[in-house]
Parts: sequence; C-alpha cells; structure tokens
Amino acid sequence: MKLAILGGGGFRVPLVYEAVATAATGLTVDEVALYDVDPARLATITAVIEGLGAQLAADGHAETLPRLTATTDLREAVTSADFVFSAIRVGGAEARTVDERVALNLGLLGQETIGPGGLAYALRTIPVALEAARVIAEVAPAAWVINFTNPAGIVTEAMRTVLGDKVVGICDTPIGLVRRVGRLLDADLVAGDGVASFDYVGLNHLGWLRSVTIDGVDRLPALLADDAALEEIEEARLIGKDWVRADGALPNEYVFYYLHTAAAIDRITSAATTRGEFLAKQQGDFYLGAAESSEPASCCASPLDLWRETLHEREATYMAESRDEERREEDIAGGGYQEVALRLMTALATGRSERMILDVGNAPTGSEAPPEQRIVPELPADAVLEVLCVVDGEGVHPQPVAPVGLGRLGMMSTLRAAERKILEAAMTGSREAAWQGFSMHPLVSSPVLGKKLLEGYIAGHPEIAALLAEG
Repeated sequence: MKLAILGGGGFRVPLVYEAVATAATGLTVDEVALYDVDPARLATITAVIEGLGAQLAADGHAETLPRLTATTDLREAVTSADFVFSAIRVGGAEARTVDERVALNLGLLGQETIGPGGLAYALRTIPVALEAARVIAEVAPAAWVINFTNPAGIVTEAMRTVLGDKVVGICDTPIGLVRRVGRLLDADLVAGDGVASFDYVGLNHLGWLRSVTIDGVDRLPALLADDAALEEIEEARLIGKDWVRADGALPNEYVFYYLHTAAAIDRITSAATTRGEFLAKQQGDFYLGAAESSEPASCCASPLDLWRETLHEREATYMAESRDEERREEDIAGGGYQEVALRLMTALATGRSERMILDVGNAPTGSEAPPEQRIVPELPADAVLEVLCVVDGEGVHPQPVAPVGLGRLGMMSTLRAAERKILEAAMTGSREAAWQGFSMHPLVSSPVLGKKLLEGYIAGHPEIAALLAEG
C-alpha cells in the first residue's frame, strides 16, 4: 500500500510517518512518498524521518517501517497511490504572516483560518489543490484523498468538484473535544457500542458538541452545570463557562475567535509577533539548524532531536492568544491529525468500522438530494459540513444530526457564503467575487474593508496577484 504526502517537507510530516510505522491496527503501508516543491525542506524532513526510522527499528518496528521516497514531481509522488494525504501550505509560513498583518493593519482579526486571513489562505491554495486533484484523478483514480490543508472545509469542497466523495477533510480539534468529554463521563464516545453516542455539527473550525447520550440519557446538561467538570475541558475555559452553559453546547475551540474577537485582536497586537511570525522564525531556525546538523562534521543535535524540541514548543504555544494560562500537558498530549488520518485509512483499507468527525458533503457528490435527504436540509447539497461519520470498507457514511438552530445555522451559512465567493474567485480569477468574499465574511461585514483587504492581499501575495490579474 502506498501513501503519498503532498507538502512532504512540512514540519509535522514525521508524525504521520511514525503513526503508520507503529500502527497496530492491521494497516500495512509499504511506501510513504513525500512530495514538496521545496527540495531543501524535503531533504530536511527526510533526514528527520530517517533518524526516526532508525529509532523505531531499534524499538522493534523494523518490519513495519515503510519505504521512504521523496520527490519534487507531483505526478511521480501520487502515481498508483492508495491514499494521498494533502497538507500543502502555499507560500509557506511567510505567507501566513502577510495574511495576519494585512487584516490586523485594518483592525480586523489576523488568524490563519478564521476571518480574512483564512480567506486569503484559501484564495492562494485552491488553484494548487485543484491541480493536485486533477493529477490524482488521472494517475491514481482509486486513491482516497485525505485533506488537512486549511481552511479544510472550503479546500475539501473545491477538491470534491474533481474527486467527488473520494476526498475527505479531517481536523483533530473536534474529536479532541469529544474525547475530553468522554474522559470526564468515563465513557468511550467514539466506540459505537450502542451505549454512548454524541451529536456534533458545524463547519471546519466552527462546530458544536450539542449532546452526549449514555444509556439513553443526555449527560451534557449536567456536565455544563458542573463548574469543576468544565474546568477540565479546554474549550470551556477558552470560551467561558457561563457562555457554554447558556448556549447549551460545547464549541470547537476556534469559536473563540467569533465570540471574543476584540479580545483576540488585542492579545495578538500586544504580542511581540503574530503566530505566523513566530512559526516562520521558529521553523526557519529549525530547517536551518537541521540542515547544519546533517553535515558529517556537525557536533550539534541531530535533525530528529531538533525537530522534537521544536514540536513541543509549537504545541505548547498553540492558540496562545486565546489563553490566560500556559497550555496544560493533558491538552497537548495525545491524538493529533496523524491519528485521525491513520484511523480513517485503517477503516477504509481493512473494513474495520470507525466513528469519526470528518468534513464531508451535505449529500453525495452528483446527487440531486432534496432537502429532506441532506444532513442539514437548509444548506446546499454540495456544501461540506463537519459531522460524525461511520467509516468502513465501503466508504464514509455521514450520520444524521439533530435540527440546527437558527443562530448556528446563520453563522454557518454566512461563513460558507463568503468562502464560496472566494472559491468562485479562485476558479475564475474574478476580482469582484474575491471582493464580495472578503466583504461578506462575518468578521468583516464591510465592502469598504473588503476592498482594502483585497488590495492588501494582492500586494502581499504574488499568487493572488497573478490569479486575479485578468479579473
């Protein structure tokens, strides 16, 4: 079995290699093919994985280590792949700093996936994702594509126009929330044993856990009423215990940016650097240091040791602008997107059923499903939602959700309307559509600011300038 990773020079790629190499799930991956447009980054991550592979072999995993290949040729990487993992970052961390600063300079939220920064990220990413999808459809038509490229919802929606239901978006934050709640209730909420179940619905980075049923009883109301229990849930501490209690649901952590926008902007602007600037510096130092430590005469730490040190700092400072305290170790540890990807691949390849929160179509691709046959009847059939799914050897099966209230439905529809305008701009080169997308976003809501955002991103991103040159 072959796994191709797009964005193979990315910092977190070794986590995926380690997950498949140590899997005790019945999944056997024979080859991991890394693809990246940056040969230097590709070489660095290859060195990290080689060091990791040596340690894994010494720990008894020699027979399960996949063969590692690396290439700057997309077609070569994905040819005959069984699974393709997409984790591309067009423009690298440096482009993220532009996404953030253009918004912040206008008094708007500057964040990677939330607000105008997320739209700019999508606008420069979608054309690349669509080209990758077309190549995959040609040389690996049977492959399942697992998209982690952000903003995952709208990028997955774009790739579905080429690959249909064979592309699925993933994110590790929803299942992390569900597991935190499960630990408090001493229940395995993802086991699907008929004893426990839950209801989660939303878009990528905008979703809510609305019920947790154990032995036929919804345990969420009692949990929300318990301050001590909420103190153990990272999302409740971020958003505010009183709010989640009043709202009757536990939100995805990214909802913080919608409910506490001014506080987030204040914290970001008061910091010495934005998150993007921090990561650009941190990862730049890592790639430089790892390249030097790969030299034969080097006396420095190995690329693997440098990577592990950098990874821990990165995870510990995640969403730091939303916290009044250092991130707790129990919130850092465990899981991660590599585990979600591994579980998804295992279920599809072996037929072992899994229950997962995934980004999937509101109805199957190409269907004329009437509203009553959609997951959320009020939204378009081809909209990508984030919901509980059952995955097995036959594919991905979204599960029904309870009706979505007007407030949540309004947030979801307004955000997706803005993202769809950006998708239109990415596919047609229309400046007008891009302007509308930036203006319509719920954290902008201004054609004047939308125009300034568009001008700023055209000036700051060569990819966007080239895309919209004819618009």
